[in-house]
Amino acid sequence: MASQSSNQKADLYPNCDVNVWLRSCIEEIPEPITGTTTGTIPKWLRGCLLRNGPGSIKVGDDYFGHIFDSSALLHRFCIDEGGVTYQCRFVQSEVFKRNRAANRIVVTEFGTKAVPDPCRTIFQRVASVFNPKSEDIPDNSMISVYPFGDEVYAFGELPIIHKIDQETLETKERVDVRDFVSIVHHTSHPHVMNDETVFNLGETIYPTGPYHTIVRFPPGKNMVEGAEIVAGIPARWPLHPTYMHTFGLTENYFVIVEQPLSVSVGGMIMNKIKNEPMKGSLRWYQHEKTQFSLISRETGQLAYKFYSEAFFYLHIINQYETCDHVVVDICTYRNPEMLDCMYISAMKNMQQNPNYAELFRSKPLRFVLPLKPPETNSNLVQLSNTKCEAYYQPDGEIYVIPEKLSDLGCETPRINYGQYLGKQYRYFYAISADVDAANPGTMIKVDTVTKTAKTWCEDNCYPSEPIFVPRPNCAFEDDGLILAAMAWGREDTNHVGLIILDAESFTEVARTEFRTPGPVPKCLHGWFLPK
Repeated sequence: MASQSSNQKADLYPNCDVNVWLRSCIEEIPEPITGTTTGTIPKWLRGCLLRNGPGSIKVGDDYFGHIFDSSALLHRFCIDEGGVTYQCRFVQSEVFKRNRAANRIVVTEFGTKAVPDPCRTIFQRVASVFNPKSEDIPDNSMISVYPFGDEVYAFGELPIIHKIDQETLETKERVDVRDFVSIVHHTSHPHVMNDETVFNLGETIYPTGPYHTIVRFPPGKNMVEGAEIVAGIPARWPLHPTYMHTFGLTENYFVIVEQPLSVSVGGMIMNKIKNEPMKGSLRWYQHEKTQFSLISRETGQLAYKFYSEAFFYLHIINQYETCDHVVVDICTYRNPEMLDCMYISAMKNMQQNPNYAELFRSKPLRFVLPLKPPETNSNLVQLSNTKCEAYYQPDGEIYVIPEKLSDLGCETPRINYGQYLGKQYRYFYAISADVDAANPGTMIKVDTVTKTAKTWCEDNCYPSEPIFVPRPNCAFEDDGLILAAMAWGREDTNHVGLIILDAESFTEVARTEFRTPGPVPKCLHGWFLPK
């Protein structure tokens, strides 16, 4: 049971220990350590599970304001011949090195205000707004890790990525994507194709205003240097471009979902001048619709637009074309207040916040976009296996109404990515987003056809994003294994593990647990690199 607060009030979410996110790694593990394995790891499973996420919420006596600002920590689980080793190291970003050198927080980030440099004038701060190479731009690549051919990069949301040594986790190079393609922002979730082409969604500023642009990184050597913009649409609000964390693609379309959470250009400039966090630049327009844009992969131009109720999201589960419809599955929230739930102070006080669970609750929804709608006032969705709806509006727009895929709160969704990205699929895997659940550390497998779910959980155990690894000669969609890093709550801080589930039955196959010299925080996203 999570500890009670100092005023001795009973915890509202006694089964949830949010402190798994609030730990700070005090000692890196650069050399592989061995653990204790139970069960039998299949001999065919060989490779490395790389993970990225918050590694330290403090520098010296200073604490970060938001979990998104925590120093990036990489984890490596190397699997070979039925055994597993573990390592962890911090990403050596410029902001990390500057903070550590000063032993305090010196760069203002997403939700953290740094102590202003007394040597800098207001004119220097104004100048830094228009200097893309300003040292005040935070390059903390704390969210994800992706392969670019035989190279691996750690990602954040600003277009500065860090090349990582796959064996040692050393930071080999800081790469500014803006040196090769004209973007000011990109998502931390690019898409990796089977031919090793990588696509990402960026934001480009043109004389006519901001555009959401698709960047293509061609396969081969020097992928970043070969980056090019291949598609784009103007932001729906020029002075308030939508906050983007991910995007989708199908065989014929790029899928851009513009939620009514925007980044105020004026607010961003003022916050920069005042040394205020970027979070204060976000604006939520509850009464605006969410806009779905389908961009032709052939022409790079807008092909279709659809609208839905307002919702906030971070992650698209998958998207695909079927029978002249595009299906888009998304983990959604009613509004972006879940970002406020991730302030360090909010997390520390969550046990006394009766609204916390509802604000943090994410529901997986399916939206169906009809590409050849009939001329009718009735439902435009012609698929027989869905409750989704779509209707013409008086202005000619098409408004879509989703259906729920599961009653369970789901986040960090993954699929059989190599075989089913952008294709009709049945299963996705996620972790629980319900802090008021009987076991908030639950892993979930959702069947999108039957709308049923299988779960795996263990008391006081908090798995990370579940990653699907196909069995050799994979015969069906869930013919493979699920890999997830594990952290433990309460006082069990110096403890990390790798769990392996059979994807079809969602039952445990094996696990390896490690005892570490210091605390291990829970991680966010990762990638499996097979040998």
